[in-house]
Amino acid sequence: MTTDTGLILALDQGTTSTRAIAFTTPELQPMTTARRDLAQHYPASGWVEHDPEDLFAHSVAVLREAAQGRLIAAIGITNQRETTILWDRRTGQAIHNAIVWQDRRTASVCAQLREAGHEAMVAERTGLLLDPYFSATKIAWLLDHVPGARAAAEAGHLAFGTVDTWLVWRLTGGAVHATDATNASRTALLNIHTGQWDPELLDLFKVPASLLADVRDCSGPFGVTAPGILEHEIPILGVAGDQQAASIGQACFEPGMAKSTYGTGCFLLMNTGATPVTSRARLLTTIASQFGGRRSYALEGAIFVAGAAVQWLRDGLGLIEAAHQAGELALQADPAQTVYLVPAFTGLGAPHWDADARGALYGMTRNTGPAELARAALQSVAFQTRDLVEAMAADWPGASARVLRVDGGMVASDWTMQFLADQLAAPVDRPRVLETTAVGAAYLAGLAAGLCPEPDAFARGWLLDRRFTPSNDGVAREILYAGWKDAVRRTLS
Repeated sequence: MTTDTGLILALDQGTTSTRAIAFTTPELQPMTTARRDLAQHYPASGWVEHDPEDLFAHSVAVLREAAQGRLIAAIGITNQRETTILWDRRTGQAIHNAIVWQDRRTASVCAQLREAGHEAMVAERTGLLLDPYFSATKIAWLLDHVPGARAAAEAGHLAFGTVDTWLVWRLTGGAVHATDATNASRTALLNIHTGQWDPELLDLFKVPASLLADVRDCSGPFGVTAPGILEHEIPILGVAGDQQAASIGQACFEPGMAKSTYGTGCFLLMNTGATPVTSRARLLTTIASQFGGRRSYALEGAIFVAGAAVQWLRDGLGLIEAAHQAGELALQADPAQTVYLVPAFTGLGAPHWDADARGALYGMTRNTGPAELARAALQSVAFQTRDLVEAMAADWPGASARVLRVDGGMVASDWTMQFLADQLAAPVDRPRVLETTAVGAAYLAGLAAGLCPEPDAFARGWLLDRRFTPSNDGVAREILYAGWKDAVRRTLS
């Protein structure tokens, strides 16, 4: 029987909310959950920011609520990746709002670096492309636009962190400035082959080395919470970026295993093992995990808008009151109409990588209404996922889509998951515990604490809720997908 001393707190700091879940060990069943919505700020077109103090205050609040006075063995942290924060080491205060991963303000800088011929070197060393999505150009923007920032950085007074690093710093009272290999691999400053910050990349992006955090394994010590944060001082024993944490929570430890997370965006990771695979289809090569100094890699495709399309239906158009109503509304759509939404609200991600693309609707008639728009929004997620799967298959022979494990808020919709299976012509597996990102963070901390088993044993405990099997109507599948590709072509042109 699990005791309170065997509980793990998982802190999941995402783009639109901050959550904490207390898990039992070793089975990692959720006991209590706490959540706070996170405000986003849009100071200009294409700009997205968070208040760093919100990130910290909300994290402390949900940790306290989820703990509910119990004794906690360890904390695991998972976080929105690439989001960039600079703070003053002397005061612990951020010098500017956090620049969120969705932010596109450095698109012109990325274009200039690309035109100067630097993308091949960046891709070879980091596995990433020159895109405002990643942290490096965000850091440079802050240094160049916040008065006095670059001089302070050169003097060693500033620190950089993605959200995990900021939270570790604040939760430990400034005692630890560290990140894990998965988050570091998303900055465009880490050489993913050596696992070290790359001096030539720092020079290229004009980022002083003094800003950077120590890079650590995903499972291991990241300090202890400072007095007053929680009732007791608790070790932080696990950190991973949200998509890698979800892959770990889905037990995708073997090469060829793939998961797709449907939150604000959609992120598909396929484990490629100990050897990084170089993409020819403009996918990303990233660190999937690091245990004991040994790295495993993944191919990743990033879709910027997935659940955000449902939010648009709700908040932008007022067609639904709650996200779960999108699937119900889509069922009412006229089968004689074929409407496509290309949800490039903040550009298109993989495999297109067009920061300037914007959303478009195709195929509308006078009879098009809310139901057809809802169906188009949900279908766009499946079409974009198929784009990623086909790009991975072109990159790596081991990428044949045997089964796709899915998680995130959108997977609760049976209609959406069935359409996804139909488009992929492959089974889609939904796990019993949908909070796989938090499960991954809890597992990393539990593994370091000696409360969770090694990866092979953990994988054997993965539980299926439902498998969605594709239909046999290949003709309809290809006709629909051909229309999608035409809509994307028109949008990009």
